[in-house]
Amino acid sequence: MAKKTNEVKPLKGLSDIRRYFHRNEEPIYFISATNFNLLGADEWIKGFKFICYIECFNGLHPNVFSPKEELPHEEFESIEDINNYLLQHPEVQDYIKSRKKNGKAGKAMFLMFDEKTEKLAKKLGLEICFPSAKMRTSMDNKVNTNRIAEKAGVACVPYVLSNVKDYDRLRKISGKLGDELVIQTPFGDSGHTTFFISNKEEFEKHEEEIVKEKEVKIMKRINCRGSAIEACVTRHGTIVAPLMTELVGFPELTPYKGGWCGNEIYADAFTPDIRRKARKYTQLFGDQLRKEGYKGYFELDFLIDQDNGEVYLGELNPRVTGASSITNHAVFALADAPLFLFHLIDWMDVPYELSVKAINDRWARPENIDTWSQLVIKHTKDSIEYIREAPPTGIWKKFKDGSIEFDRMDSHRRAVESEKEAFFLRIAKEGGYLYEGADMGILVMRGRLMTDDFKLTNRAREWIKAIQDHYITEIPQNEELAEEVTEMAGFKLM
Repeated sequence: MAKKTNEVKPLKGLSDIRRYFHRNEEPIYFISATNFNLLGADEWIKGFKFICYIECFNGLHPNVFSPKEELPHEEFESIEDINNYLLQHPEVQDYIKSRKKNGKAGKAMFLMFDEKTEKLAKKLGLEICFPSAKMRTSMDNKVNTNRIAEKAGVACVPYVLSNVKDYDRLRKISGKLGDELVIQTPFGDSGHTTFFISNKEEFEKHEEEIVKEKEVKIMKRINCRGSAIEACVTRHGTIVAPLMTELVGFPELTPYKGGWCGNEIYADAFTPDIRRKARKYTQLFGDQLRKEGYKGYFELDFLIDQDNGEVYLGELNPRVTGASSITNHAVFALADAPLFLFHLIDWMDVPYELSVKAINDRWARPENIDTWSQLVIKHTKDSIEYIREAPPTGIWKKFKDGSIEFDRMDSHRRAVESEKEAFFLRIAKEGGYLYEGADMGILVMRGRLMTDDFKLTNRAREWIKAIQDHYITEIPQNEELAEEVTEMAGFKLM
């Protein structure tokens, strides 16, 4: 008589993995300021819900939960603060308790979290599907990123790591890098903490932020183009998505000179040699992350030197990112599975088999990559404005007379049928405020929004202006309130 066994049969390949998630019974949550980063995940995973602080859909999205009552709280200084507020909110706690299955609260994903988040999640019975906050923080450190790259054999822009106490010290330690320098502090985002220094005056402008750090990254300034690539460290190897362009520093979109403000994905982004090198570097980096104990989703920024064609690592984001919405909805992801599914399967209690090489080979083929772009629109003026009316989330359309107007409500960017339409996800809403750097919303479109020499197309400018014009604002009379709003500015929401 054959022995009985309790061993779970491994999932064999993509179809089994997709079926597993379509039949999933365990509650899974993405908890964040908005649902932008994992937009559409609920279509792939049964029982997947978004818990968000900002209600972008006016209550019309069936899988977004946002607490109705605003409770007293300390001023938010980070997205971690927002997530900790949500986890302590009675409405959120009741919602999670009401969806328990077999006594289990389920699993949670976050864009950003800290050790306090970990404690709050554990108290609610949630398992966080990411490496520890301590590990992510260590790897998120831009100085440490270069050290990991060195071990992985991934090229970086010529650099030195050091403390900088004054301008003379900077010049002494960076002599071999030339007169034009870029300094990055260990933590920061979207241009807030990247400083371009060529003389003492420019140094003094940012001196306070630079000298307070124990160590900063000082790089040679190169003539480069930005790019981004997302990947996932799995138990079977590193899965790598196609290379994307990055929109950086466009004054129509962001007030920050080095600020990220969008992406494009298309089959022939950069040369075949650059794409091959970026894929190779990403696999090497992912394999090194695995040795360091990391698993799951990550993103690398690469800098493409326009003078010699070299590919250099820019920075690491050990998380889902603002580019994830583009990665997870392109044709290669729809044909196989989105990258976040490969992230999650490693956190589920089930064995699986997968050919990472076959996936990477398919995802590198031009026919598996369609063309999408996204614009992150910030308030670029140095002003504080009260929002009386805000454009709604949904599908917007350019009509024959040239006007761009709201056409229909939809919760998914795939509903965009042509290059005359766009999906807009509203962030700043009625009753809120616009201030310099405030996120107004994200515009996702088919086709490209930059020229080959990395300039905004006229089409992009028309759409940016149309969305901005649909914000009806007024200058607040309460100066004290305006000062409070100014103090709130400055941290990323996506």
